[in-house]
Amino acid sequence: MTTTTSVMDTGERGGSAVLVRNLDDLAKLSSAELERLYRGAPAPVGVERLVGTPKGRMLAVRGTDGTRLFSALAFLASRRRFPWDGKSFGALSPSEGTGINRVKLLPLRFDWFPFRTRIEPSAVDGRPCVYLDYEQPGNPFFIARIRDEIREVAPDLWLGPAMAKTKNGAVHVLWFAVDFGQPSS
Repeated sequence: MTTTTSVMDTGERGGSAVLVRNLDDLAKLSSAELERLYRGAPAPVGVERLVGTPKGRMLAVRGTDGTRLFSALAFLASRRRFPWDGKSFGALSPSEGTGINRVKLLPLRFDWFPFRTRIEPSAVDGRPCVYLDYEQPGNPFFIARIRDEIREVAPDLWLGPAMAKTKNGAVHVLWFAVDFGQPSS
């Protein structure tokens, strides 16, 4: 049996529930819908389930909903040649893990920008999330300033905001997701 998650949209969809099962379903949602889904997701209790090479997708850049730029970015992010392929995860313990981003540039593949995972309060709403800590040796300063966090919004489907750290917290830049039900090839 396939389990799905729904988010109630009281805006442009007229109050209908949106079913979420995979990256394609998430890609159809606006930034506001993605935020409601993220805020409504259950709090993770550990990182031990985050093991593997899930397919990833950039979903929405904040502030572009309804624009030509939003449509162009959504189209590009859905293509097989989009450079970011996802993240690879490993578990060190129930409370700490590792990871790295997978990037494809034409025929070449790279594992860039390692991170550690742990449960931490979200910069979005203060509830627990899986925090991806890029302040790791070897990462350039501009990567160490990234704050990614994720929550599971459907079985094996993890959604999160990518943010830029500031002196006063973090500024939300875009939404992304990784789907452990769709491993990267």
